[in-house]
Amino acid sequence: MTHLKLGVEVVSAHDLMAKDGHGLSDTYVELHFDGQKFRTTTKEKDLNPVWNESFFFNVSDPNILSNLTLEAYVYNYNKSNNAKSFLGKVRLTGTSFVPYSDAVVLHYPLEKKSFLSRVKGELGLKVFVIDDPSIKASNPLPAMESTLHTGSHPIPSQAPAKEKAESRRTFHHLPNQNPAQPQQYNIPTMSNQPSFDYGVQAMKSEPQAPKLVHMNLGRSSQPGDYSLKETSPHLGGGRVVGGRVIRADRPSSTYDLVEQIRYLFVRVVKARDLPHKDMTGSLDPFVEVKLGNYKGITKHYEKKQNPEWNEVFAFAGDNIQSSFLEVVVKDKDMLKDDFVGRLQFDLNEIPKRVPPDSPLAPEWYRLENKSGEKKKGGELMLAVWYGTQADEAFPDAWHSDAFSSTEGSSAFSSHIRSKVYHSPRLWYVRVNVIEAQDLVVSEKSRFPDAYVKIHIGGQSLKTKPVPARGLNAIWNEEFMLVAAEPFEDDLIFSIEDRVGPNKDENIGKVVIPLNSVERRADNRPVKSRWCNIEKSMSAAVDGDHGKKDKFHSRLHVCVCLDGGYHVLDEPTHYSSDLRPTVKQLWKPSIGVLELGILNAEGLHPMKTKDSKGTSDTYCVAKYGNKWVRTRTISNSLSPKYNEQYTWEVFDPATVLTVGVFDNSQIGGSSGNKDMKIGKVRIRISTLETGRVYTHSYPLLVLHNSGVKKMGEIHLAIRFSSTSLMNMMFIYSRPVLPKMHYVRPLSVMQQDWLRHQAVTIVAARLSRAEPPLKKEIVDYMSDANSHLFSMRRSKANFFRLMSVFSGLLSVGRWFGDVCMWKNPITTVLVHVLFVMLVCFPELILPTVFLYMFVIGIWNFRYRPRYPPHMDTRVSYADAVHPDELDEEFDSFPTSRSADIVRARYDRLRIVAGKIQTVVGDVASQLERVQALLSWRDPRATFIYMIFCFMAAIVLYVTPFQVLTLLAGFYFLRHPKFRHRMPSFPINYFRRLPARTDSML
Repeated sequence: MTHLKLGVEVVSAHDLMAKDGHGLSDTYVELHFDGQKFRTTTKEKDLNPVWNESFFFNVSDPNILSNLTLEAYVYNYNKSNNAKSFLGKVRLTGTSFVPYSDAVVLHYPLEKKSFLSRVKGELGLKVFVIDDPSIKASNPLPAMESTLHTGSHPIPSQAPAKEKAESRRTFHHLPNQNPAQPQQYNIPTMSNQPSFDYGVQAMKSEPQAPKLVHMNLGRSSQPGDYSLKETSPHLGGGRVVGGRVIRADRPSSTYDLVEQIRYLFVRVVKARDLPHKDMTGSLDPFVEVKLGNYKGITKHYEKKQNPEWNEVFAFAGDNIQSSFLEVVVKDKDMLKDDFVGRLQFDLNEIPKRVPPDSPLAPEWYRLENKSGEKKKGGELMLAVWYGTQADEAFPDAWHSDAFSSTEGSSAFSSHIRSKVYHSPRLWYVRVNVIEAQDLVVSEKSRFPDAYVKIHIGGQSLKTKPVPARGLNAIWNEEFMLVAAEPFEDDLIFSIEDRVGPNKDENIGKVVIPLNSVERRADNRPVKSRWCNIEKSMSAAVDGDHGKKDKFHSRLHVCVCLDGGYHVLDEPTHYSSDLRPTVKQLWKPSIGVLELGILNAEGLHPMKTKDSKGTSDTYCVAKYGNKWVRTRTISNSLSPKYNEQYTWEVFDPATVLTVGVFDNSQIGGSSGNKDMKIGKVRIRISTLETGRVYTHSYPLLVLHNSGVKKMGEIHLAIRFSSTSLMNMMFIYSRPVLPKMHYVRPLSVMQQDWLRHQAVTIVAARLSRAEPPLKKEIVDYMSDANSHLFSMRRSKANFFRLMSVFSGLLSVGRWFGDVCMWKNPITTVLVHVLFVMLVCFPELILPTVFLYMFVIGIWNFRYRPRYPPHMDTRVSYADAVHPDELDEEFDSFPTSRSADIVRARYDRLRIVAGKIQTVVGDVASQLERVQALLSWRDPRATFIYMIFCFMAAIVLYVTPFQVLTLLAGFYFLRHPKFRHRMPSFPINYFRRLPARTDSML
């Protein structure tokens, strides 16, 4: 029997409609869920009622929880006729229900029941899922006998379950005596949440007819060696031709975006009754698994005759060069390992296993001696089978293609296995330092010049020093910091007194644990708190548990965790996730992204082994908060990974990033840092739904010497949409969560917070096993993209010119029309112009129809491949070497003074040109202001006479006639044109600007 319940805390409502005829309402809330109904107390004559009542619904079937709906109806109760009038409703789907640990109070706008309903206001609810047998469901919905009785359930406490299970009671609403303290629930962590089927199986590609799709790429904008190449590989689902899967005769598996590779799996479980080998009677056993030239070794145990290993070895089918498998048990020794026993298996007799079959059961095998006799030499439990990379043992197995043929310790293989990582959930911490009272300084004769330092981990901010008129100081400054769950660092306030130049004296400290900070998902106000200032850090950490003095200096602060923002840990123009921190604000997913990392080719050697260049590479893919890392392929410049991963997609305006790195754990190169080989970005919105993209992407890296191709990565990508309408609706929604627009962050704040977020994510992922190192996270997240680069500045300028090139082309075409270079075209433009002036209602339809026709025409030339790194757009093919050296310089600079001076002078030249352009634009705008400002009295008088005469002419003459005359004037023949500027231009250029007032 399930104990899963849905908890609903009805907090408050505000700005409700008045229904009693006196400008007020007697309001209560009715909750409907899964056939159950509960009601709150009635708040009389209150348009902003506060309930703070909790209810618990039974969940009949956890598997359909996502399909259920919670409805909250707000009513006004009329005592005179015992009737109710509708004030609004809130409807929540099951996909928004979260565990109690993630739940926060959200204020939902009230919805109408029908088109003619009049509704306004908001309802504050806290909705969560709980699996606790000690919490009972609330009482059924009673009759409306009294306006003060309710069927609400009491807030659960630590009292024994016996007292809860006593007779049914009717509870009265009591005011909250301590509103500053959050309610405490004794709720265990939910271990088994209902699983949701996102339709992955239904989205697999259907059999398609063998049809070739020819790509019309047009002329490439960069060298052919740097271009994208479409491939037609044979994958698990069949051969891919032009994005369509041609099914093979063999059945397809869940790994249908990678090549199915056959592996021989050997699971060594344990041994028993092993014989003694040393003179001391002890045994240090380990197991060697041999297949041809490849050998895998388990870890060894000291002085143990019944060891347990439970390790898996995977030998790729391409590497099998033997007809039998040998498993040898040995005794670890200083000089030479002693033989204990062995087993041999004929490869032709090994069974095959295809998921979803259950794992193969291991068996006990009696060990043989070197002559093949089975004497009393102990037994070994193991399982041997053939499988593919779809086997659940594949990720944690030792792989033969990850080692050379002479090495193979399974203990070392933990650094090269494929893993999935999840970034920590990040929160913005909003801190408002308001004031301090009764500050105590060492010198009694002076008032403090105080300021406050705020610390969370490695983040540090401070207020401005405020000279206090007394022992009190007022700052009222707000700061934003970043924190990650689980919260390991406390929020620390350090109050400092500036006693002299570069000399500060600590007044005291305040420590606030982040677990005790209030969380919010909207812009509702948060209550501030007064904190005692302690002299030492230990006393500040103890807080109220320490010894209390009679007198304390106090600090007034307001702190909250803002969950309505998306914590930016990537540049916004290619972010992989745009969801807010609070899970209750997440929208349902719109599709599934599947990535098959097939292989890499032509990689540059990153290290030297045996006087030969080689690489030990692995791939990292990032989308949202999920990072994946393939296994490391050792000693290969053309590694084959064939691993497939899946992500949920919540927004098409996001980017998948795939990077290739060299593992420094093997060979220990480059100061133990993993070297970057290259990366690829793929925007989800550029992918067609259901199409399989199989392309070979060039790995381009910018070095000090210029752009360099480091190899190619072969990927298979498919984006499957669960609902086309939901995906189309996303395009009408804001890109970022609501709080980014309600309380926007400044550009400086965003850059600083993004840097802190990347640092926190890198620190957390580097603690995993195997670690995802800081240089990997920085490279994948483009941590240094905000730094100045002359190359990027030029690239952005040329991008801007490319955007305006269309307008410039239209301007040149119109100039040719005005100059009558093609008389037929000019005559046709005259006819079109006259028709549009005579029938102005056709102007907008003509414009939109023209754009529609252009879109239809461009459809046949649409790109049939995802965009990739472009050296021309990046301005990497024509960049000066000194500009590259400047881009790769550290911050602050490490170059000599002469080089820095030359670069500074160059930057001054560029800034001078920009300064001139900005000044010219300002001058033209100031001349527009000077038309009526009387700075030049004669010019203003002329303009006023012109305006008066123009008003009379425009009043007398029909507008269409004036438009035709103006059009014919601009389109007049060159014979009627003069080379000198016209009167309006001459007049405008003579208007005064404020340049003569500048120093």
